[in-house]
Amino acid sequence: QVHLVESGGGLVQPGGSLRLSCSVSGGTDSFYAFDWYRQAPGNQREWVAGISRGGDRNYADSVKGRFTIFRDNAKNTAYLRMGNLKPEDTAVYYCSVEANWGQGTQVTVSS
Repeated sequence: QVHLVESGGGLVQPGGSLRLSCSVSGGTDSFYAFDWYRQAPGNQREWVAGISRGGDRNYADSVKGRFTIFRDNAKNTAYLRMGNLKPEDTAVYYCSVEANWGQGTQVTVSS
């Protein structure tokens, strides 16, 4: 069974940057498709970005141009580089691979 661990969250000022990581263990594939989601208090979980097994990337309109998803296949790790962060980006960010979920990492954007 695939096990995911996210890291890299924290407190950052508006306009700042963070890089989230999602490491995969326990699987048998060499190349995974990764998706990042987020859930703010009182809101439903929403999809943020995804990278396919072939490397195609897609983003939610709310983060397009500010966030970048990329992957290191050798490390079975995906990253979400987040720039020009806004208070509305505050949420718990989750990684998903093959319908498995990590525990989430908190991102707080506040001055």
